[in-house]
Amino acid sequence: MSLDVSPALLEKAERGEVDETEFVDCVRTSLPFAWEMISSLVAQMKVDGTDFADNQVPPPSEQARGQLLRAMASDAIRGALSRHFGVQLAFQNCHRVAVFGPSEKNKERYQRFTSVRAQLLNQSPELRDC
Repeated sequence: MSLDVSPALLEKAERGEVDETEFVDCVRTSLPFAWEMISSLVAQMKVDGTDFADNQVPPPSEQARGQLLRAMASDAIRGALSRHFGVQLAFQNCHRVAVFGPSEKNKERYQRFTSVRAQLLNQSPELRDC
């Protein structure tokens, strides 16, 4: 299971009444490693005064890696996190998360980061089975 959904939130979803703020809180508590990774990248971007930050360090455990993969593989989760933090998220391999601030120059940077070429250049034998 990717999220720990409370009975109350599940009941709301069954009725069709889902508030994105509640969903984001569910993601925060269910996937704390992924939440902290994205939060820290957004904070780094703001402290550095840039429109980009990325992580290149593999997660410390398989549990942490699983949380990151679940967060980035779900369109709903990734989209909610992007809206919550006001950034565009991108993902390469099994751990390289990047955040892009909302600027015109970042469109080209995002396209380069998510290109086929960038994915190929980001390969390494150590990440083959991650």
